[in-house]
Amino acid sequence: MKRVGVIGGGQLAWMMADAAQKLGVELVVQTPSKHDPAVSIAQEIVFASVDDASATEILAQKCDVITFENEFVNLQALSLLAQQGVCFRPKLEALAPLLDKYHQRCYLRELGLPVPQFFALDEGENLKSKIEYLGFPAVLKSRRHGYDGQGTFIIQDFATLEQKLSYETTTQTLNQSLFLLEEFVPFERELAIIAARSVEGEIVTYPVVETQQEQQVCRRVIAPAEITPNQVVEIQAIAHTLLNSLEVVGIFGIELFLSADGKILVNEIAPRTHNSGHFSLDACETSQFEQHLKAVCGLPLGNPALQCAGAVMVNLLGYENSHSDYQSQRQQIGAIPQAHVHWYGKTESRPGRKLGHVTVLLDNQNQESADSIAHTIESIWYPR
Repeated sequence: MKRVGVIGGGQLAWMMADAAQKLGVELVVQTPSKHDPAVSIAQEIVFASVDDASATEILAQKCDVITFENEFVNLQALSLLAQQGVCFRPKLEALAPLLDKYHQRCYLRELGLPVPQFFALDEGENLKSKIEYLGFPAVLKSRRHGYDGQGTFIIQDFATLEQKLSYETTTQTLNQSLFLLEEFVPFERELAIIAARSVEGEIVTYPVVETQQEQQVCRRVIAPAEITPNQVVEIQAIAHTLLNSLEVVGIFGIELFLSADGKILVNEIAPRTHNSGHFSLDACETSQFEQHLKAVCGLPLGNPALQCAGAVMVNLLGYENSHSDYQSQRQQIGAIPQAHVHWYGKTESRPGRKLGHVTVLLDNQNQESADSIAHTIESIWYPR
């Protein structure tokens, strides 16, 4: 597999560039805008929306295998291409149970994996009796297309729930059945693991990390997470169960909660490379992007181990509407010892948008020094 088609041209596709060059692979990208990050690194571009299956048919003619940078695809339309012999990795059947968050929850539960209590919101049913079962606060989620905190709402009482549902349904001409409601988990920490599975069924897992979120957007990742060896084993077992059950080829990101009493619960699955694995570009022998390309190209998987004691990754999020490239802040951050700044080259900044990230390699596994470095980066990046 020498030419890999990538549906989506954001920073996740852009970060595959170095790995593709190293492996002698050419990337052909389907993406809507000439300003998207991966346009600068692709051998060829198909300019179209990521859910445009007729564009994906053109993409298929230009490459040996197609993979995904995001999950906002039209599976039904793509399945016609799969029937005609187009090779998707991961295969469409592996994505099918995951794209709708309610279906994803049901699938995880059927596998016997630990998940929060949840239910779908269906038109005209008795919400009150169901919500009494969950209690408040509760979490309201869009079943499709939610990411970076979009489509996730913490609900404190029944009046707020009704208000939110009526607002969301009128502003987006949506109906209630596009939401699920789940229990709020008073977690001690949020964790994540990146796992890859090869064509042959070999699985490798990256170190479990701690992710620190603000307003449901990942701000920081600390690798490795300070958890017990038993908790690491339990999380690795969850990854193996999921990837083997779906017969995945490629990388998955698995987000988890660690509750105050030490229980692990699965939060969400991302069927692609993931923000929680960006540290691997600088800190691991094989980055998640190289690993993903190795898997989809049918190559043996690489070593995911850390090459340093630890790492802290900080997302550089937009905080204003601007066309600045923030050169001065980036230079100051880049001057931090063992810092690696990755700037995605987006032409427009807006609040919450991921513009880049910085990874700092650590000489020891010290949570305090990781937190201190993250604070230093954020004090340079965000205006006082």
